[in-house]
Amino acid sequence: MTETAIFDTKKELNELTNQLSISRRVGFFLGAGISAALELPDIKKLTKLVEAGIDPNDQPKIKKIKECLFAHGNSAPTIEDILNQIRLIRMLTKGLETQEFNSISGSDSEKLDKDVCDKISEIISEKEQTADLSLIKKFLSWLNWLNRDFTKEIFTTNYDLILEKSLEGLQIPYFDGFVGGNEAFFYPESIEPKDKSEMIPLSWIRLWKLHGSFNWFWKKNKSIDSYRVVRMGAHSKPSDGNTGELVIYPSREKYEASRKQPFITYFDRLNSYLQDGEGLFIISGYSFLDQHINQIIFNSIKQNNRLHIAAVLFDDEPINVMTNHSISQMNLSAYGPTKVIIGGRQGEWNPKETKTEKDEVDIKKLGDFRKLVSFFIESSGKKLKIEQEVEKIS
Repeated sequence: MTETAIFDTKKELNELTNQLSISRRVGFFLGAGISAALELPDIKKLTKLVEAGIDPNDQPKIKKIKECLFAHGNSAPTIEDILNQIRLIRMLTKGLETQEFNSISGSDSEKLDKDVCDKISEIISEKEQTADLSLIKKFLSWLNWLNRDFTKEIFTTNYDLILEKSLEGLQIPYFDGFVGGNEAFFYPESIEPKDKSEMIPLSWIRLWKLHGSFNWFWKKNKSIDSYRVVRMGAHSKPSDGNTGELVIYPSREKYEASRKQPFITYFDRLNSYLQDGEGLFIISGYSFLDQHINQIIFNSIKQNNRLHIAAVLFDDEPINVMTNHSISQMNLSAYGPTKVIIGGRQGEWNPKETKTEKDEVDIKKLGDFRKLVSFFIESSGKKLKIEQEVEKIS
């Protein structure tokens, strides 16, 4: 029987602090846990709210879709699982009223797709209005203060506009691959420019939204049977009549219709960023449930030994996912409340270790985004400047 490895929290916190201070290139992957830290609904709560708030005439169809998912082994389908199934039906039936799958017609699936996306947007956007953004602003202010010779990049699966609102509130310039002021269009060549003269300034934060956004909309091209994505104002809605369907959680049909949409370009950027030499990549608020993203992350760990990935986890469950993929990789660290992966070994935190009043940071708790931001600020030496900057614009 293999002996369980025991790790010291203070030692590993010092190691993480050193990596943060010496790494010339630091990137971030922010998942749904970040929005949950601001009291926006997580995926389980969002699923319940959407199911309860959807048109009563659509609820029997949602029930059928869930029954289908249950039958295929999904015991707790989320709204994203439901949305995926709706879009599969929509693709199979081509959105036609005369075609159906599982007693749901193509036209019904098209309406369901739109209604579910609109309800997700309505629920989260309402919560956004009252959310305290000071935590995100502190994080972004800290990131903006970092002196680096490389780009500062944030990858996120969140659809909400919290990051954009916070960046604009702080007047920090950022770039997301869209260009224009009326119906901003996606310009993929700007993300991986061939010439240095075409690069966005290093001081601008790069924001890549891997699963879309509440201010992105599908627009059908008039001359050819394909779609493009446009970015509208934050208050634009599909019901305005001037916009198309919301672009959240990539639609299979439209995803395949245009090979230059943001999704593919962003995933390519994530892959190239992780493969590009030395760097520290910090993952927060992510549960490692998206296999497409996991594949990119785990392959990069294996192929780029100059990359170090540090995942701070709110609970221990993602450790089990990582154990099956990259536990043997020396350049992966994952810190859960009780379990840990460090240096190619899975283990536990030392249960006999004691804390004193001087120990302001506990690495076991960095999976809570609030604690993580405090750690960044405390270790930066710019705590007062950051707090003054955020206070000034709040």
